[in-house]
Amino acid sequence: MDKKICVLHVAEAAGGVERYLETLFKYSKDKVENILVCSQNCDYEKFKKLADRVIVLKMAHDIEPSSDIKVERTLRRIIKQIKPDIVYAHSSKAGAFARIADLGLNNKVIYNPHGWAFNMQQSAKKKEMYKWVEKISAHFCDKIVCISDAEKESALREKICKPSKLQVIYNGIDLEEIEKTAPMSRAQLGIPEDAFVVGMVGRLSKQKAPDTFVKAAKLIKEKIPNAFFLMVGDGELRAQIEGLINQYDLGSSFLITGWVDNPTAYMKIMDVGMLLSRWEGFGLVLPEYMACSVPIVATDVDAIPNIVRNGENGLLVKQDDFYAVCDAVYKMYINKKLKIRIISINEKSVKKFDALRAVMDSLKLYTKEEKNK
Repeated sequence: MDKKICVLHVAEAAGGVERYLETLFKYSKDKVENILVCSQNCDYEKFKKLADRVIVLKMAHDIEPSSDIKVERTLRRIIKQIKPDIVYAHSSKAGAFARIADLGLNNKVIYNPHGWAFNMQQSAKKKEMYKWVEKISAHFCDKIVCISDAEKESALREKICKPSKLQVIYNGIDLEEIEKTAPMSRAQLGIPEDAFVVGMVGRLSKQKAPDTFVKAAKLIKEKIPNAFFLMVGDGELRAQIEGLINQYDLGSSFLITGWVDNPTAYMKIMDVGMLLSRWEGFGLVLPEYMACSVPIVATDVDAIPNIVRNGENGLLVKQDDFYAVCDAVYKMYINKKLKIRIISINEKSVKKFDALRAVMDSLKLYTKEEKNK
């Protein structure tokens, strides 16, 4: 029996990165020894069932020099002890941690930013800082995985590294698991059976624009009296968003679920699914909506147009344009043929986002890098 490739994954961020790793571990465990070093924000109980080993390190999300130095020392010691074939760093901060900790050690290093930090909405000074950090850090890894064509184009435009160092591996979703997932009961959630459910799945953060969702909801409710709004997720803006909902007197037509283990069960009761991001490296929820037969309204930013083609398999709107969001939802509501056509197209096209394809591409990359040691 061939020896498994040992891959030490380092991850700080929760949310989308967690879901990415969950699927990767599930479908690669027969060929890969997956060891995860993660922050306290990750779901330890879930990952200890999926990975061969899980090590939790307390990592600060923002820059904290004294804490970060301790993490670096501990991570370097872990890498020396385990001696993995590949160190795989996920997201910006974990990417910096892992690449610095591995300096001078005999491992192949792969880095996946899961969306470039310099594409985030922030000050010009911070953007430049992130660009230079990425340019310098790129020298200390063997391959950089981009989760979309838009991410690769961003790297090339900003001259982050040589083109040969970049490889696009589109995110994948667990189609098999989604198909098996039973939808939530509307009655169980307190949603009227005749409601037109408009949903959003994602973190309640500036990036995902939950404020735009609520502002659009106010307008949608005026046009579609039986509209009900479902937000699946949680985050630092929750109190602010709840305040806005109450300000617009929408409390009886709104449900914020908080974090859930099975977001696709909630997607399956939606009539329209939204992703109104202000920046987006991929948007994993988009193919999940497709797999759940939910037509999409999304913003025309970054990688989203790589997945949603306006008027063909969804409707795209300008960032922060809640009037356009309302118009797009109303168009879905009154034009049943449009909704049916979008669902039909997506049921076929979603197959290219199958997790098995993403995992096979990752395994090929591991094998190639391991052979080049």
